[in-house]
Amino acid sequence: MTSDRIFGLAVLAVALFYLYSATAIQLGFLSDPVGSRTFPYLIGAVAALCGIYICIKPDPDPNWPAWPIIAKLAAATAVMYVFARLLKPMGFILPAAVASALLSYLISPNVKVSIIAGICLSLGLYLIFRAALGLSLSPFGDLF
Repeated sequence: MTSDRIFGLAVLAVALFYLYSATAIQLGFLSDPVGSRTFPYLIGAVAALCGIYICIKPDPDPNWPAWPIIAKLAAATAVMYVFARLLKPMGFILPAAVASALLSYLISPNVKVSIIAGICLSLGLYLIFRAALGLSLSPFGDLF
């Protein structure tokens, strides 16, 4: 129970820092319909609520994952970090395809299926973000 409460407090602290960081986002003259701060605020609020919930209702008998699963989680975190760093210079489609393929491979190690999933997810998400949500994503960044 103690480990869950410590984890809940850590999630809450990160969420509060994330929300504080989101306040520094500059609003441009022409912004997206959703607004550039709305999505980070939603993510931060949900993360904060999850942290509070874990602190209030910890698992009485938590089972922590084995080291191979922790290594996969660390790899997934590294993939998402690299994706975020490459998003601006390379656009959305290529980094999202590679990140999706790598994350798919971590879930189920099948190279062919992972590559197909990465390409389909990248293109599908781009279309959803552009057409449905009206976000201004650069498809290829400074590459083309």
